[in-house]
Amino acid sequence: MKHGEELSFDDDGRPVLITRAAIPYEEQHRERVRKYLKIMSFRIPALLLAAGAYGIWHNGLISLAILVASIPLPWIAVLIANDRPPRTAEEPRRFDNRRKIPLFPTAERPALQGYRAPISQAEPAPPRFDVPD
Repeated sequence: MKHGEELSFDDDGRPVLITRAAIPYEEQHRERVRKYLKIMSFRIPALLLAAGAYGIWHNGLISLAILVASIPLPWIAVLIANDRPPRTAEEPRRFDNRRKIPLFPTAERPALQGYRAPISQAEPAPPRFDVPD
């Protein structure tokens, strides 16, 4: 296979991404699972480190500090793993404010119409007081 400008390879010989398609869902999921496993892989060593620290120094405060630091790791791992990639500028927003349902819906009221007298040539027409919609 030729390596040249017409085939769009970078300096290291790898092909250049030529599409604007989003990363496939399976690949995103795989990356999120990796992040989760990396964060959770610190949990068991932290528990073993707390036990080892207590065995070495006989100081419960150091072990307690290590345990307290490891408690939020599962929640942090889940939040980071469930986070989706950021939206691109081209991705449409789905929120439509026009369909917003009011908190206290009321019946629709008909608009008031201004007085409209028949126009005659003898007398001028009264001023109109239309209510804007």
